[in-house]
Amino acid sequence: MTTKTSKQSTFGPLVVDVAVPLGSYYLFKDAFGMSTFAALAWSSVVPALRTVWSLVRERRTNRLAGLILVVNVVSLVLSFVAGDPRLMLAKDSAVSSTIGIGILVSVALGRPMMTAGMKPFLIKGDLAKEAAWRRLASGRAAASADFLRKERLFSVVWGVALLAECVARVVGAYTIPVDTMVWLGTVVMAGVMTLTFLVSGALAAGPMAEMVAAEAETEGNTASEAVGLQVEVAVAA
Repeated sequence: MTTKTSKQSTFGPLVVDVAVPLGSYYLFKDAFGMSTFAALAWSSVVPALRTVWSLVRERRTNRLAGLILVVNVVSLVLSFVAGDPRLMLAKDSAVSSTIGIGILVSVALGRPMMTAGMKPFLIKGDLAKEAAWRRLASGRAAASADFLRKERLFSVVWGVALLAECVARVVGAYTIPVDTMVWLGTVVMAGVMTLTFLVSGALAAGPMAEMVAAEAETEGNTASEAVGLQVEVAVAA
């Protein structure tokens, strides 16, 4: 497998399942002037097709595509809510809560959802690190147990943070003046995202990156030693 192929296999699902639906929503809404409902509906096509394709061909659920589809459906339902400006502000937090719950459920099921978003930044298309990741994730490496705990912790941090952001915005929607909350909601979201990046990086992603690098180096040294031993045996013979 070439580095280019490795990057495509790593980043591909993230782009198709997350970037395309989110990007198409803003494209339909802002560039084409569609209503929120229409933009959400059309941007749901790709995750819906991906989810059905996974069920039919692979006999399993595509978690990222499925989560984005659920978020879009929740947003579609809530788009019918109108009239009360505070309720309109509060409903914006439904996306965060839906994603947060989905992430925590994936951890409980033993398949942390945030791994798909974290892995490309740790592997960076390096084949040795890709192999090291697989050994660590499959339990075949000495540090596998700690690695898997950090993997779950990374998703837990994000799940809890998104739920906390949802609660903060709902409380703010009903306790802070509407004009203030309109811009403060965005500030809260940006602040939570920044803090979560830092915390999840320090507690999980950073240590995992070190484990992957160490495992890749160890395996590389083992392979070199094996080659050296084979050469010595051949020369002695």
